[in-house]
Amino acid sequence: MAASAQLKALATLSARLGRDPLTTQAAGGNTSLKQDGALWIKASGTWLAEADARDIFLPVALAPLRAAIAANDERAAKATDFVIAADNPLGLRPSVETSVHAVFPFAAVLHVHCIETVTHAVRIDAEASIAARLAAQSGIVHVHIPYLKPGLPLARAIAAVAPPDTNVVTLGNHGLIVAADTVEEAGLLLERVAKALASPARPAPPADLAALAALAEGSDWRLPSDPAAHAIATDPERLAIARGGSLYPDHVVFLGSAVAVLPEGMPPSAFESRATIPQMLLAIPGKGVLIHRAVLRGGDDLARALAEVTGRLGEDQPLRVLTEAEELELFNWDAEIYRRALAKVPEA
Repeated sequence: MAASAQLKALATLSARLGRDPLTTQAAGGNTSLKQDGALWIKASGTWLAEADARDIFLPVALAPLRAAIAANDERAAKATDFVIAADNPLGLRPSVETSVHAVFPFAAVLHVHCIETVTHAVRIDAEASIAARLAAQSGIVHVHIPYLKPGLPLARAIAAVAPPDTNVVTLGNHGLIVAADTVEEAGLLLERVAKALASPARPAPPADLAALAALAEGSDWRLPSDPAAHAIATDPERLAIARGGSLYPDHVVFLGSAVAVLPEGMPPSAFESRATIPQMLLAIPGKGVLIHRAVLRGGDDLARALAEVTGRLGEDQPLRVLTEAEELELFNWDAEIYRRALAKVPEA
């Protein structure tokens, strides 16, 4: 099927969003377009940043999917039964958030893990904090959904409480969804919301790269590809927040539970995490962070994201972190196992 002008616009916008680390990271986030009875949705495990270079969208039959969501049919969770196979020659699997996109009446839907949104969404008072920032914005109909497992549970919650004209949904401990009649309008709305929620990042002391390199030598740990990640450990406030618990799903998927802290005097080669879920991010207080060499592709992006989010929060700000049960639910979810399998090649 030849791509329409709007589908081409979606690919262009998706690539731009995916290349902005403050908007989404790694394989996170998903975008969609409804046209001619089909929902064109990003494929699971693909990267928005690559949307203008490869085919990452596949079509799902919209009416049957919506009927399944309304009937509490569990097939709506994976949505694989609703894929239009003739227009999916690569055999891609729909995003785990396909049902979420389906419940919106608008044609274009963008879901991103916007740093500016997540900074508010991890707070205990997330709903009030976000509502206060958006109150002065015209044309926005906003609903906040407290944390739920991504996918079908989230879609059902949105369908249950959001009025039909809702065009901005913020997700506790997760991210942002915007919707509009066209791709261009959705992109502009996303920019407006991110700007309204923006907070300055706290500066952090520089990392001790020489000391980190010496510690990593001969171990299973390495320096992160993005030096911005070191702020997690060089800024005591960031570290206090980061070690307090996992703040959002993609951190658990790519980096494990929260952040491990290297005990003073212990070399990384001797460190063994006691967490139930493998921890891929190791903080050395005052020096910086190391990442396990077995990290999945995208792990470095999530390390940078954690530095960005914690740098916009204060240590005294009451936060909601994911519970151990929520972490395990994500880590053992077949949809995330599939996504991890697609990203299993370690980064250099």
